[in-house]
Amino acid sequence: MEQERSIDRLARYIIVAATLAVLACLCWYFKSVLVYVIVAFVVSLIGQPVMRLLRKIRIRGKSAPDGLLAILTIVLILGTLILVVTQVIPVVTGIVRDAAVLNSVTADGNPLDRVNDWIVSLFPGLGPDFNIITILMDKLREVTNLSNVTSVISSVTSFVTSLVVGLFSIVFISFFFVRDETLFRKIVSTLVPDRMEGKLAKSLGDIEGLLSRYFVGLLVEMTGVALLDFLGLWLIARLGFSNALGIAFIAGILNVIPYVGPLIGEAVGVVLAVILKYGTGVGLGVNIWVFALIVLAIMLATQLVDNFVYQPLIYSTSIKASPLEIFIVILLAGHMGGVVGMLVAIPAYTVVRVIASRFFPDLKLVKRLIPDPAGIRNQQK
Repeated sequence: MEQERSIDRLARYIIVAATLAVLACLCWYFKSVLVYVIVAFVVSLIGQPVMRLLRKIRIRGKSAPDGLLAILTIVLILGTLILVVTQVIPVVTGIVRDAAVLNSVTADGNPLDRVNDWIVSLFPGLGPDFNIITILMDKLREVTNLSNVTSVISSVTSFVTSLVVGLFSIVFISFFFVRDETLFRKIVSTLVPDRMEGKLAKSLGDIEGLLSRYFVGLLVEMTGVALLDFLGLWLIARLGFSNALGIAFIAGILNVIPYVGPLIGEAVGVVLAVILKYGTGVGLGVNIWVFALIVLAIMLATQLVDNFVYQPLIYSTSIKASPLEIFIVILLAGHMGGVVGMLVAIPAYTVVRVIASRFFPDLKLVKRLIPDPAGIRNQQK
């Protein structure tokens, strides 16, 4: 009897492993569809607070149908994205292009050349042809040049087709996720046994609430950093409206990358500001080195506000983890997946924490990392 039970147990393990392998193969084969669903889910998480706000608007005591409110929510999100693409991206591209041109026509012996010579003297292996400004400008032009993206695609037609299909799929799926906040958890719950469905549905509800706060907070953080940088560069450094907006937008986008992103944003911002100052004369009428220090001080001050105001609020309301815990998770994710790993580290860790608190509350590791599971679950309410 005991042998039969062992054989049955082994058979169950084999069936479970085979099922997981089949699911993994299906996910890989339909990975593009899976990406559409995940992106649509993230969009719905961002749209949930907007949806709840629109539900509070009542005409003659009645709110609009959820279908109409979902359409309005998607339109607001798409409108914001289109506004950024059409208004801000050209400004950023123009700044990078102008800075590259100014750097190429600058006479020898300018302060930037002296900085480059100093770097070469410290690292002779770089060679006499090394030019940090030119390298930086080339990388920025690659990032902001659409032709480099389309060159990866076999043809412009296939690229446009894929883009249109992807955008339409994401918008279409997002509409249903926004209209019914429980739809995603219902779909996932159907894939598990009945005995686990209740716990999984509650876990997914917790995850949706926490991740919704996290992604919305991340957008607020990015906007706040860009706004502070813009005001400082415009009002204090006197770089002009367009230049300040472009540099601030770059810093805000790079700030999304944990830890290293803000440093890269500050370096790029200072270099662009100095090139524009030296080439066009915009900015405060001070020495070029003093001007560089002023720009750096502005961006450092913004980063201090981000570190002590924005980030604690975002992380405490998302996963309620200690800074050391977050740092280790991001470090491990960056080692395994690079920049992409660092970007998905906190959302993925949030999912792991919630599932662990629901399904394995008695494990010693879970008790140490999540001393108050109810506190985490109650944050989404």
